[in-house]
Amino acid sequence: MDIPWAFLLFVLAAPVFGDNASGKARSCSDVRQFYNGKGFSLSGVPQTEISGEHLRICPQGYTCCTSEMEEELANMGRREVEGLVKEAGRSLQASLNGLYKSFDNHFLDLLNRSETHLQESFRAAYGAMYSQNARVFQDLYGELRRYYRGSSVNLEEALNEFWARLLERLFKASNPQYTMGDEYLECVAKQTETLRPFGDAPRDLKLKATRAFVAARSFVQGLVVSGEVVRKVSQVPLSAECTRAIMKLLYCPHCRGMGSTKPCSNYCRNVMKGCLANQADLDTEWKNLVDAMLQVAERFNGQTSVDTVIITLPIRISEAILTMQENVEGFTSKVFQACGNPRMAGSGSSGAEDTRKRGKTPVEDRSNSATGARLEKLVSDVTVKLRDMQQYWVQLPTALCSDRVAADPANEDKCWNGMTRGSYLPEVMGDGLASQINNPEVEIDITKPDMTIRQQIMQLKIMTNRLKNAFNGNDVDFQDTSDDVSGSGSGMCTDEVCARGPRIIVPNTDRPKLYAYPPENKKVVKGTGSQIHPCIALLLLSLATLLLRR
Repeated sequence: MDIPWAFLLFVLAAPVFGDNASGKARSCSDVRQFYNGKGFSLSGVPQTEISGEHLRICPQGYTCCTSEMEEELANMGRREVEGLVKEAGRSLQASLNGLYKSFDNHFLDLLNRSETHLQESFRAAYGAMYSQNARVFQDLYGELRRYYRGSSVNLEEALNEFWARLLERLFKASNPQYTMGDEYLECVAKQTETLRPFGDAPRDLKLKATRAFVAARSFVQGLVVSGEVVRKVSQVPLSAECTRAIMKLLYCPHCRGMGSTKPCSNYCRNVMKGCLANQADLDTEWKNLVDAMLQVAERFNGQTSVDTVIITLPIRISEAILTMQENVEGFTSKVFQACGNPRMAGSGSSGAEDTRKRGKTPVEDRSNSATGARLEKLVSDVTVKLRDMQQYWVQLPTALCSDRVAADPANEDKCWNGMTRGSYLPEVMGDGLASQINNPEVEIDITKPDMTIRQQIMQLKIMTNRLKNAFNGNDVDFQDTSDDVSGSGSGMCTDEVCARGPRIIVPNTDRPKLYAYPPENKKVVKGTGSQIHPCIALLLLSLATLLLRR
């Protein structure tokens, strides 16, 4: 019985010593140099290979790694991959931030130019009448800016209020010989809908302004929210199971004396798909958001575009004023019939006549093709960039496993497969949490999704719904936090410090939710190559730097 037992022990021990057939312990000089280059002390690092029964992650053959080294390298691998995910997120945020700034500057510039044009032309056309009532127009532009910024301004009510105040001022200026109190002016305002002193201008402006401003506000809000989602998701820490898998993928080859051997491509993709399974579940709602934003961007072209509406505000208002002045006598007569004759204040008809004469001066139309061309260029740029971003979350694992990290497919039989140098046989898992149920590299409980990411999925759904409403011309309610100085952190911050600038309201995405979305069933599919979009380029550059340090 002694011989069979001795033979069995030899067979069981063979794999342990298989990497060192010569029987002579190999030097650990390469591993020591690598380990020290990572900033770790060489104290306790073996000079030659030792038996690896103490290892908890790497294969337990002859090794140059102690338990402490294995733990240190595992933690370092986790930090490095988390850093790469954050770097990729910052790259995407920077792209979104660039789009946001371009559109935001354009919209605000339009409002400023429009208001300046109105001030200059109305001062020339209406003289003292404008100067005495300039606040009415300033308040209109102020309300338009606040609405665009996301404050709780009802745009329809703001426009109605403007026309009511304008009517009050014009009616008084046209009838200076009368004294009119608030009650009388309130009666005048009630006749507006029936008598339509401004013609079709109020109704026409309300329809066009609502569509234009709802689209503009929702679009920039979509850019902000998407950036906020990227920031929060990119900061989600990797799990302990993922940390072990990354250690085995990146640094166990060093412990086994195979530091120059790259991981097999499909092996790397299974590890990263498992580690980023929750992030990949954003894919559907992320694509829906991008599609909705592209649809809204189409509203920026044409005669009802935000450019046309904002730039032509002065001439629309001027035409409305001229309409009232041309019909002021008939309007006044009907008002007196409905509200009675106001009390006489003395002579002042000459002032009214002067107002009517000066008001006949036309206001110059300053809308031009250059403004429209600029917006068309912005829309063209945003269309290309948003489409590049659509595949971001499902392409991230593949980007992390570029050919600078993983072996070329031509060398698939000479790569690190998690145990030794050779082929990797398991098939590549699909995208998302549910697809990782049979992932051979990362142990995942698919019944316990990451709640931070689920909250962000809900934010994407909410924003997509707002954009769809905006596309249909429906006003969209946003949380008004204009008095909240602290905020919850803007998705437009691409570094630790946010640049100060105009405030856009960001929905609070930190609120705990009481729901969890059941993972969708997805079939396991074989790995296929996929195109890497430009938004992943910075990630690949960072990953190349990591590999050079290895």
